[in-house]
Amino acid sequence: MGLENKVALVTGGGRGIGRAIALAFAKKGADIVINEIDMPAAEKVVAEVKALGCRSIGVKADVSIKKEIEGMVETAIKEFGKIDILVNNAGISIVGPSEELEESRWNKGIGIDLNGVFFCSQVVGREMINRKRGNIINIASIAGIGALPIRATYCTAKGGVIMLTKSLACDWARYNIRVNAIAPGYIKTEMVEDLIKKGQYDEEALARRAPAGRMGLPEDVANAAVFLASDESDYIAGHTLVVDGAWSVYSYLQSWLDEGRK
Repeated sequence: MGLENKVALVTGGGRGIGRAIALAFAKKGADIVINEIDMPAAEKVVAEVKALGCRSIGVKADVSIKKEIEGMVETAIKEFGKIDILVNNAGISIVGPSEELEESRWNKGIGIDLNGVFFCSQVVGREMINRKRGNIINIASIAGIGALPIRATYCTAKGGVIMLTKSLACDWARYNIRVNAIAPGYIKTEMVEDLIKKGQYDEEALARRAPAGRMGLPEDVANAAVFLASDESDYIAGHTLVVDGAWSVYSYLQSWLDEGRK
């Protein structure tokens, strides 16, 4: 499943799942554009990619602002001449009771987690349409498949990403552009570890709720992304690949009830 001579743009690529995907692609031979707000984090990943023998640059852009997306894509194409693979990974988690959710926090979550996915896909998609080839991978979540408490913004956005994936796949299949999504379960990223430290997540409880008996790792998601980016998945489009250790096929309600008995 080589990705030689491919150029991949990974949003939010400076840490967690984005970093793991960027490095996994580079190990398969792809050149990588790392999008980040935190440029020191991006430059660390750029150095890691280069150490693997591939070209890489970091580009600062807020994916909730279309003008910045356009600048990011222009920079990437100027440097590499094309974008073969887009990974819409940048995201934030808005947690809190729905009845207390401020308008600004709702708009921020939707702006990054859903609007950003659409406008990055739109801007890059136009370039892919011109070339009659492309591959877009959206990072959704199991929270877009089944609702979770106090996460209305996140669940709504990720559910939207899953439907957006289907819609874009239908729109662009005729241009030889494949659009798929990955829905991770609880993955031990810096963002999740921060929520654990704040007491919003219980790490041991999360591991117990997954029938696999552990939280996922960023590399678990990266391996799925490599498959979807490769020619081996050439006839897969509009699909959401769930990577969650069977968490979402085990009754959500039952998992919470079981947790209460422990």
